[in-house]
Amino acid sequence: MMLVRLNMRMALAALCGGVLLVTLYWSRCGDLAHRPIGSVLSYASPDRATNEIECSINGEYSVACRRDLDQIYVPFSFLHKYFEIYGKLTFVDGTEKFEWSHSYSKVYHPKKKYDPRGTFTTFENYNVEVRDRVKCISGIEGVPVSTQWEPRGYFYPTQIAQFGLAHYSKNITEPPPRVKIIDDGDKFLEKWIVSQDAVLTREFDSELKSNVLRFSTSDQASSQVWLKVNISQDFVLSMDLQLKPNSSMTVILQNKDKKETVYLHYVTSTQLIYAQEDHTYYGIGVDKKWRRITRDLIIDMQKGWALQDRPKRKSPRNKFKISGIILSGSGGVSDIRVSSSSHTAHFYAAARWLTAAQRARGGWPVPARRRVAPGVPDLRPGWHSAMSQGHGISVLCRAYYRSGDASYLRAAQRALLLLDVPSGAGGVKALWMDKYVWYEEYPTQPPLFVLNGFIYTLLGLYDLHVMEGENSVSLAKKMFDDGMLSLKTLLPLFDTGSGSFYDLRHFTLGVSPNIARWDYHATHVNQLYLLAGLDPDPILINTAKRWEGYMQGKRAAHN
Repeated sequence: MMLVRLNMRMALAALCGGVLLVTLYWSRCGDLAHRPIGSVLSYASPDRATNEIECSINGEYSVACRRDLDQIYVPFSFLHKYFEIYGKLTFVDGTEKFEWSHSYSKVYHPKKKYDPRGTFTTFENYNVEVRDRVKCISGIEGVPVSTQWEPRGYFYPTQIAQFGLAHYSKNITEPPPRVKIIDDGDKFLEKWIVSQDAVLTREFDSELKSNVLRFSTSDQASSQVWLKVNISQDFVLSMDLQLKPNSSMTVILQNKDKKETVYLHYVTSTQLIYAQEDHTYYGIGVDKKWRRITRDLIIDMQKGWALQDRPKRKSPRNKFKISGIILSGSGGVSDIRVSSSSHTAHFYAAARWLTAAQRARGGWPVPARRRVAPGVPDLRPGWHSAMSQGHGISVLCRAYYRSGDASYLRAAQRALLLLDVPSGAGGVKALWMDKYVWYEEYPTQPPLFVLNGFIYTLLGLYDLHVMEGENSVSLAKKMFDDGMLSLKTLLPLFDTGSGSFYDLRHFTLGVSPNIARWDYHATHVNQLYLLAGLDPDPILINTAKRWEGYMQGKRAAHN
């Protein structure tokens, strides 16, 4: 009996010991499963100790790093800021992967020789109107209003020309737009809702040479001419509109997921834009004549929100629909349609503005003060930019090519005049070592020699030369050749060995260099590849290739 008891006690003790060992084992395994990889390795193998270690950065500050034997691991968040490199976690075929990149920008290799009748460089990728520094698209001129250096808003010729060039390029690269005709007074006739004290008639208009809707409402808010629609996906609204004073056309947008309604009012006023809660007002002028208006309703809605300092909101087009059009006051309307895009209309809006706003000396003055660099006087309102001149020429040449209207060509030719006027005399021309001409994006004293704006000016000169006839001997051709000689001579001065300089202020002002951001550096590379297709000099293609290599982490050799 004593032996049985002893065996029972030993068995119980063994069982308890086994349970304890199993519990300790699994708890340790669970602990390992939740540790960082380095900690697991250090626990599993004392010879592979991984510990936190302090990294002293140039003796100025410290960063928490990790050590694994003779390897030191530095946090990528530190490397990103210190070396301006970029990375992100991605999933490839279900496997997590970390993608490291030296630059955040992209180079576009030309597929064919640059043609002034085709796309402008890579501008089919530009969306000027969505930029934060665009206050809105003017309801009168149909071009962007900039807040880049003046928060009240002004017409910046460079931005307007880029708006036109982007839409011209998109019109070539994108498929034809979807178009839905709502009411054209002929084949497509909608049933408008007319309140009791309002009047709506259809009649022939001799100016438009088509049938139009004539409407008139009373001063009562309930007096309206209203059309119910249900249009999703496409939001570019176009129509011929004629409004008398105190009249308006309103478009109603509704969010399909939320109980949210937005009202866009296009009113007879010269006020640029006004917004309050869900209502945004665009002045479309006070002239009683017919005008063709083309509005991207989503852009108009977003600019109204931005004016009220609302938090940035994603507003995908598939979340909204056009639910109504309201006519108030008195006037006429015709050929109402909605499309997925209207690039041609936006392009010609820019071309017409450039033609109308051009001054006697052929320039487009910038009505905003610009502080360019320490040590040089500010550019006062009314200054000119060679980049504006070059971009403007590129727009006007394409407008001439598409329309055959010689007034566009004459305006482009007038734009050359300021390029030959020294910066000190109100022009944009500078000289390097009193010999090499440079068309200044910012005509400061002393000059800065900005690279990207200069090359854009050269492209404008090339565009005009081609439009005048490539075999012709013209001022545009001479200016282009002079500029290309300067570019090929000065180009090595812009090479940092790991990137490019935005300008040459370190030479002319004796200050720290102004290194180009990666997006500007990529622009330099794209421009050089394009010019290499026009000029066989190897300095252009060789520099483009070397500079593209800098974007992949390559460096110039050291001694």
